[in-house]
Amino acid sequence: MPINSFLYPGAKVTTAYDVDNSVRFNRGDSPYFARAQGTATGATKYTLSMWIKRAFLGTEMNLIGVSSGNTIELIKFNADNKLYWYNRDASSNAAENGTSNVFRDTSAWYNLVFVYDSTQSGAANQRKLYLNGVNQTWGSANAVQSDAVPGLNLSGATINIGAESTPSLYYGGYMCEVNFIDGLALTASSFGEFDSDSPTIWKPKNASGLTFGNNGFYLDFKDSSNLGNDAAGGTDFSENNIVAADQATDTCTNNFCTVNPLDQYGTYTLSEGNCQITSGHTSWYTIGSTMAVQNGKWYWEVEFDAGTMIEIFVGVHDTSVNRTDTNAWLTGSSLFYNDAGGEIRKDGTNSTEDYGTLSAGDILGIALNMDDKQITLYKNGSAIASNVALSTSISEAMPTFLTDANDVVFKVNFGGCPSFAISSGNADGNGYGNFEYSVPSNYYSLCTKNLAEFG
Repeated sequence: MPINSFLYPGAKVTTAYDVDNSVRFNRGDSPYFARAQGTATGATKYTLSMWIKRAFLGTEMNLIGVSSGNTIELIKFNADNKLYWYNRDASSNAAENGTSNVFRDTSAWYNLVFVYDSTQSGAANQRKLYLNGVNQTWGSANAVQSDAVPGLNLSGATINIGAESTPSLYYGGYMCEVNFIDGLALTASSFGEFDSDSPTIWKPKNASGLTFGNNGFYLDFKDSSNLGNDAAGGTDFSENNIVAADQATDTCTNNFCTVNPLDQYGTYTLSEGNCQITSGHTSWYTIGSTMAVQNGKWYWEVEFDAGTMIEIFVGVHDTSVNRTDTNAWLTGSSLFYNDAGGEIRKDGTNSTEDYGTLSAGDILGIALNMDDKQITLYKNGSAIASNVALSTSISEAMPTFLTDANDVVFKVNFGGCPSFAISSGNADGNGYGNFEYSVPSNYYSLCTKNLAEFG
């Protein structure tokens, strides 16, 4: 399939249409949106488009679900990370589709377009899935009944976005640009297009000019006080266990760095859109992130929650280092931590500078200067270590975290969706990110728009 555009460091693609906001579904909060449908404009046809960035893998979770009487419709990821689409009509006739490919990239934004048209014959024509602009072949599929009304267009049925209809099996990740078109079976080109300079890259289009129909809706998540607002003018969705702090600027046109669940050695539990780390082990194990840089100047923050505030490492490592070899890894890292005496020290070059102490609730700002191979630390906005040389072996630096205490919580803020409360709000010089403290001059948040300019 085409590589998603807004993931990889160094991507030079720019977009004519920018998506400002997404919403974070923190699975542990049981989050979902809900709305009852009315009388459809064209009950037997619809098109659903959404952009998603997964944060949680290996567990069954729903993107959207409806149950009303005998009618059921579910679009979800199964525990094998494959997409599954289930329909049962009012007469209890059931049909299902499943993908053969898996969705395990937690650093990518995927565009999923689902097209339903029960006036057609054959499973391939009745239910289509476009992934990043490309029509997919189902790994398994069977047909729905002719002219069957799907759950998403059933009058009086309640749609749950981010959960099954009960609700249960909650989604974990981000979602943006959710468009539902009642009465029309469209193609992916109504919602996106391939970049003219990079023809394998799929990017979004402004779909606000489409005809949405009576049951249609458009969720842009721009109003933090009403994240369920239907920007197409229909009835708003109710927010359930979703709050203003779940509004994010990590979107399909500006993808932010997050912690990477596929790049860990040890037992870490991630939450809050992969921006909160909870340790579950007592050995020296690390967890990395989704972006690495060879040049440029970058800033992020970490708040330390209650726990054993010793032997906590926060910094960068070189992506070429074998992190299963602790000694090799330390020589390829620049890490700043509380040692057993509670002091902030530098490791990786065996130096013993003392930069003070950290306590639970403190926010450590990290300013990485890859142009001069230096790092500066800020404690609650004040510099405590300035222009400290990185380990000489670091050529491509990735933000990384480590602890040998099983009760430590790192609340990481790369700027796209903070996992701790922001009382002030500071963006970088390009206007990107949301940080507690001022971003140092000429330093930038780790996101694809900045990487395209400086990375």
